[in-house]
Amino acid sequence: MNRLKKIKKIRIHREGTHPLTGGFLLLLALNLVIYFGIECKIPFYATALASLVVYGIMVNFFRCPIRLFGQDTENVVVAPADGKIVVVEEVDENEYFHDRRIMISIFMSLVNVHANWYPVDGVVKKVSHQNGKFMKAWLPKASTDNERSTIVIETPGGQEVMARQIAGAIARRIVTYAEPGDDCYIDEHMGFIKFGSRVDVFLPLGTEVLVKLGQQTVGNQTMIARLR
Repeated sequence: MNRLKKIKKIRIHREGTHPLTGGFLLLLALNLVIYFGIECKIPFYATALASLVVYGIMVNFFRCPIRLFGQDTENVVVAPADGKIVVVEEVDENEYFHDRRIMISIFMSLVNVHANWYPVDGVVKKVSHQNGKFMKAWLPKASTDNERSTIVIETPGGQEVMARQIAGAIARRIVTYAEPGDDCYIDEHMGFIKFGSRVDVFLPLGTEVLVKLGQQTVGNQTMIARLR
């Protein structure tokens, strides 16, 4: 299948359909009760304004921008998520590789888009889900102790890259679309994490890192590394 035909061409992510519908009905009911139940309209105006702000945040959270990387993807690693770089370091990866890897972690706040993109082109070799805690996602132990999903991808050049979706203190659901054996491409959605969390990318030693701590990333747009 042509890679462009596989891109999910939607503006609001499908994971937001039920929360946005339910949230709208709940806020509408609340505002109607206050409007008809309280003679003074000041509480209604305050509630209506707060409702618009809350719903606007929810809509922003479930935004699903259509993004094309638009450059040569050979040996390129792109940011799998919008957010901020919170870790760039060598670590011992003991879940799959059992060796030293470069880990780049992106923390997503509530105001970020929470769709996740594949960081590299390749073939999905492994997908696994581990139950765990719901600590704050920026803490170092969140990578191994929190609930998480792991996706291992073999690139056309034969190198293995691992992406790990991690739930945070608020997040309670990780959605992973990857299946073992799938062809995957930069520009495609890898999954979605609801309400604040983080994505780790584990790269071979010797990979050229192109980002630094504190840098903001744009999913499927920011080059975070180049494989060698």
